[in-house]
Amino acid sequence: MVEAYCVKCKKKVEVSSPEKVTLKNGKPATKGTCPNCSTKVFKIGG
Repeated sequence: MVEAYCVKCKKKVEVSSPEKVTLKNGKPATKGTCPNCSTKVFKIGG
């Protein structure tokens, strides 16, 4: 379970279809979509 902040819903949501990515500086991040509004959400560090 990964949570990220959705800007459109203005609350933390559980990320739908999370995908692990690595930033340019080598740090881990997770990206996915909001289950409520289908907006892209992003969380650095996990």
